[in-house]
Amino acid sequence: MVITVSRRAFLAVSAGLVVATAARPTWAALPPLKKKDVYKVGFAQTESNNPWRLAQTASMQDEAKKLGHQLVYTDAAGSAAKQVADVNSMVAQGVDVIFLPPREEKPLIPAIMNAKKAGIPVILVDRDVDHSLAKPGEDYVTFTGSDFVDEGKRVAEWLIKAVGGKAKIIEIEGTVGSSPANDRKKGFDTALKGSPDMVILASQSGDFARDKGRQVMETLLQAHPDATAVYAHSDEMALGAIAAIEAAGKVPGKDIMVVGVDGEKAALEAIIAGKMGATCECNPRFGPGAFAIMKRYADGETLPTFIKNEDRFFDASNAKDMVATAF
Repeated sequence: MVITVSRRAFLAVSAGLVVATAARPTWAALPPLKKKDVYKVGFAQTESNNPWRLAQTASMQDEAKKLGHQLVYTDAAGSAAKQVADVNSMVAQGVDVIFLPPREEKPLIPAIMNAKKAGIPVILVDRDVDHSLAKPGEDYVTFTGSDFVDEGKRVAEWLIKAVGGKAKIIEIEGTVGSSPANDRKKGFDTALKGSPDMVILASQSGDFARDKGRQVMETLLQAHPDATAVYAHSDEMALGAIAAIEAAGKVPGKDIMVVGVDGEKAALEAIIAGKMGATCECNPRFGPGAFAIMKRYADGETLPTFIKNEDRFFDASNAKDMVATAF
């Protein structure tokens, strides 16, 4: 069963009228999760404006239904402030556990701490938070997701080989302040250090959205018509960049090499068509793994602070064979 938080509950929490259930103790350490057959589970999604998020939500909902849990689902519509309010509303409703993909690394810290204070364990999925402000294993159970630094590194290494170690690159970054944007940039930049002819001409956020990626590419391509490569922090932005490249009369994959991250089906189709070079998968199907982690925690298992998803890598050598398995 899926429950959507009511507007009344949302407004109440937003106004600070409800923070936590009075019956719960304040937890100095990580709150436990009592073993039960059925749980009331919160899932505070960041937004639903792209295929990756839709696939993640479907996976979480399908797994909750399969296991018979009651899922309280919210959509922050791209707002960190609303996501904080959504989590606080779940605390007020007395959920047993919260799955949270924090939109940004710092703004969600108060909501995580509020859940901890109310005795509700939080499991971070697909995005992490600033460890100087909240620590895995102490303030929240664990973070499960991809190694974003490694994603950026793998894409950079492929690009260096593909262009013979020489390129003028436009970088389209993800949401400012988010862990995937920070880490995918870090991994990419680190891998380029040994290749002095791989030059980043400009970097700008496209907020992980296709249309914004297109707009950013249009602007940066006008400023840097000599660009020969694009590194986008998501496939949606890479696909937007491809549209901008074509609108400028250039040929993606020939005049400008495009690489991205996520491994979505449309990106693999672009690789097959020769318009995109490669993409590193960031698997959105979190449901089975996330609920398995919840069970392990309820069983009393001491979990690692980071549980890594293993991601595939796609280029012309395997895209055609793998496209049917992409989201």
